[in-house]
Amino acid sequence: MWKNYFKIAWRNFIKNRLYSFLNVLGLSIGMAVCLIIMLFVGYERGFDQMHSKNVFRLNEVQNWEGMVAPQKVALSMFPMGPTLNEEFSEVLNYTTMTNGGDLILMDKGERVTIPNTIWADERFLEVFDFELVQGDKSTALKEPNGMILTEKRAKILFGDEPALGKVLPVADTDSAFAVVTGVMRDIPERSHLQFEGVIAMNTFFDDQEGPGWGANWFNTYLELVDDVDMESMESRFPEYLISHLGEDANENFQLFLQPLSDIHSGSSEITHDYFNYKKFDKSYVQVFFFIGLIVLFIAGINFVNLASAKSIGRGMEIGIRKTSGASRWQLYLQFITESVLMSLVSLFFAFLIVILSLGSFNELSGRSIDFPLLSDPILLGGSIFGAILVGILSGIYPAGVLTGFNPIKVLKGNSKSGTQKSGFRNGLVVVQFAAAIFLITATFFANRQLKFMQQRDLGFSKEQVIVLPLNNSYSDRFTTLKQVLLSFSKVEQVTASGQRLGNNLHQTSASYRGSGEERSLATSQIAVDPGFLDVYEMELVAGRNFDPENESEIGRTYIINESLAHELLEDDEKVEDLIGANFYIFGTDSTASIIGVAKDFNFNSLHHKIETLAMFNSGNQGFSEISIRTSSDDFAQTIGHIQASWDKVIPEQPMEYEFLDDHFAELYQADQTLETIVSLLTGLSILVSCLGLFGLVSFATEQRVKEIGIRKVLGASVLGVVSLISGDFIKLIFISILIAVPISWFVVKEWVNDFAYQIELDWWVFVLAALSAIVVALFTISTQATKAALINPAKTLKSE
Repeated sequence: MWKNYFKIAWRNFIKNRLYSFLNVLGLSIGMAVCLIIMLFVGYERGFDQMHSKNVFRLNEVQNWEGMVAPQKVALSMFPMGPTLNEEFSEVLNYTTMTNGGDLILMDKGERVTIPNTIWADERFLEVFDFELVQGDKSTALKEPNGMILTEKRAKILFGDEPALGKVLPVADTDSAFAVVTGVMRDIPERSHLQFEGVIAMNTFFDDQEGPGWGANWFNTYLELVDDVDMESMESRFPEYLISHLGEDANENFQLFLQPLSDIHSGSSEITHDYFNYKKFDKSYVQVFFFIGLIVLFIAGINFVNLASAKSIGRGMEIGIRKTSGASRWQLYLQFITESVLMSLVSLFFAFLIVILSLGSFNELSGRSIDFPLLSDPILLGGSIFGAILVGILSGIYPAGVLTGFNPIKVLKGNSKSGTQKSGFRNGLVVVQFAAAIFLITATFFANRQLKFMQQRDLGFSKEQVIVLPLNNSYSDRFTTLKQVLLSFSKVEQVTASGQRLGNNLHQTSASYRGSGEERSLATSQIAVDPGFLDVYEMELVAGRNFDPENESEIGRTYIINESLAHELLEDDEKVEDLIGANFYIFGTDSTASIIGVAKDFNFNSLHHKIETLAMFNSGNQGFSEISIRTSSDDFAQTIGHIQASWDKVIPEQPMEYEFLDDHFAELYQADQTLETIVSLLTGLSILVSCLGLFGLVSFATEQRVKEIGIRKVLGASVLGVVSLISGDFIKLIFISILIAVPISWFVVKEWVNDFAYQIELDWWVFVLAALSAIVVALFTISTQATKAALINPAKTLKSE
């Protein structure tokens, strides 16, 4: 029986080539999209799955005077790990770590760099399951000066020589050194923690003598019991903070825990998140997942419509089968088999599409997603099961239509008994075009929001600026490097800073004394070279710029932004009244003062409002970035000069560079990925929707072929016939528009609310999206309707 079913199904598949092609094309696209999106979702959700323990990151919500709004930060204080471990029974273990930057060592008389290091305590390898291929994980970070390298970095430094036990002096020091106590297997790509070296934290301080409660620049991870009651544990945090920080602690701090598996994609609202490789917003993952299902759903609708359109042509076959004794369930099974067969054929082509397009998708998304079809039985089996399920669900309605034919009426030439439920098919077209219009609208607004962020005036000039990372150890060489760089005519200006614009600038406590009592507050801060404002073409609204010739100003002068100025002003004061007022940040000269107020500029992503900021002249101390403004479009020549200058002054450190506008573009990489992928999926959904509309038009024209012939004999024009057929379908598109527009408005409104600076939801964008759908639908309808209108009526009426 089954052999016969498949034989008949295959014959129908071959016989109706156009119908089969359209169905396979639509289903293949839908399945391929769904597979790629599922691979992407699986990739994103697979971060940090290599760790077996129940690990959480400790985060803070900071709310200090001077902040525009409370901030969630991925930071914690050094003593929090040991005290939480001692006072909370839910905490089994903890580890504390912080950013170590680049470590410059000496090897055989030459400087070598270990980039991207971290400092971590001895419990680091107890909490995390990073694997050592050399060394003992229980002792590797126990003794001072211990250092673990990744296999890749050990290979670069020592080649095939054993790395374990190597002693490397720290450059530019008399006695500091590092001992290789372990070699770690290279960090998996899907780890939010990425580093090439781990330095034992007790090289600098231990648990007992480490920084106190004010040292709020560490990352703390807690291993908790498996059945932890998170709500109960977090409810005791306020009391814990009061016991260690005083009665007012909860006015400035709150603590919350974040599961390890949620850090990569669940930290979009968390700033100062320095350890989060390829950070992504999980809401975007959900968007991709939802859209993938939409495209697959639309493809399933196509099958229903196309199968219904061909049902008239099979009416005689059904009548003969029924009169020959075939039961309805046998016919039902036959047509479900045909549907499943077509779905499986579509799955095969979907596999080919995925294989051919996955490389381009990886390049677009910045991921390294693979498609282990043959090596992953769950993926292969799940895909086949999914295809069978899609075939069954897509074939239920057409099978019901086909098996519902009255054999007597069919054999008399009247098959309408199985084709009266056009409302259901029309409803499907309304749903699929509503989905398409929703995606078109979302794409338009996503594109406008992204362009708005990229083109918005940030308050400073980022074009023609090249930034070079600078190890703090070489800050004292900046002045020499600046002079060498300026000898090249294409280099206009050079400056340096402690941090790069476009990053989360460090926050610290500050003190201000104006006309009243001294105030304490928090603010972002950045150490700068005196030429910083000139290089970035920032405007002053009051006061003056730093004086590069006056060394007495170093560490004693501040330029603040307007946001901080408004925070400091009393009710009856003006911005100019702040000039000369006493102001200083933690750890600097307490006699320092404000000399200028800069116009507000967006030093961070436009996802965030402008925070308060204090810039201070630090001399040559604490610089980690060099900024070079050039006047040439011949960047190859300019980079060559910069490289030569760098090698002359700082030969020990390899030069890296990036254009600042590229750096700011990276801030919106997730948004760019969202916009591009949604645009592609929108195009595919429109294509697949048009296939469904083509099926319904085919169905309608086949039903009305004799009516069209009679109208033409009576004098109807081709345009009149096309208008007649198109009218009903355009009504469906208008219904789709009425459904899609309010849904689109609500969803897009929620999305743009995530941005501190957002576009207006202009009405004309909704009109443009609707018109786009109408134009595409009219083109699809008119091609098939015109074909029907051009048929010679003599052919259609000869049976009458």
